[in-house]
Amino acid sequence: MAIMWSDGAPFPDLTPLWLTMRLAGVSVVILLIIGTPLAWWLAQTQSRAKVAVEAITALPLVLPPTVLGFYLLVLLSPNSMLGGAWRDVTGSALTFSFTGLVVASVLYSLPFTVQPLQASFEAIGRHPMEAAASLGAGPMDRFCTVATPLALRGYLTAMVLSFAHTLGEFGVVLMVGGNIPGQTKVISIAIYEHVETLEYAQAHLLSAILLGISFVVLIAVYAANRRFPVHAG
Repeated sequence: MAIMWSDGAPFPDLTPLWLTMRLAGVSVVILLIIGTPLAWWLAQTQSRAKVAVEAITALPLVLPPTVLGFYLLVLLSPNSMLGGAWRDVTGSALTFSFTGLVVASVLYSLPFTVQPLQASFEAIGRHPMEAAASLGAGPMDRFCTVATPLALRGYLTAMVLSFAHTLGEFGVVLMVGGNIPGQTKVISIAIYEHVETLEYAQAHLLSAILLGISFVVLIAVYAANRRFPVHAG
């Protein structure tokens, strides 16, 4: 039996909210795995390719979501090399699937992970790492025991911003995943659908939930920045 408002309007389905939270959680984990070595390399390298890699990483900040979504749709389609290989191995398509949404979300939110981490790694400076090396710590040991704890503020900021950014995705996920209930219909698409059908009460509730989550996320970022000061080497 459907739950109704006092005015008789149906209560909105919260499945898109849980799907969005799951998408954000999975994306953040993958972003940390990919973004950590990339941010560390950008913070340490003197390569001429650094500027180009930084520009590519930051592209999602300036590209319209529909443009990025279109190219991802082409890249992940079964007719492409990547999409075709995925279909041959798994028997399913990347497009219009939760896996495709994860790929799109990771690429779209990459700068929100890499840039805070890179800034934190750069703020550490050379002295703590040189001191650890003088005590016999290897490169991985120095990174895990020195760089990572000192960059904790950057990690917290990266996780929170990436999670929040994924929650609000619309254009990219719509292009790549479509609007399949229970599979690719995230909360932003559900809100848009309710507005299109003039179901403003349902749209208002989902929007209020997203607004509340975003507000809590921002409070978490500012609280983390106050608790964990920047370490300069």
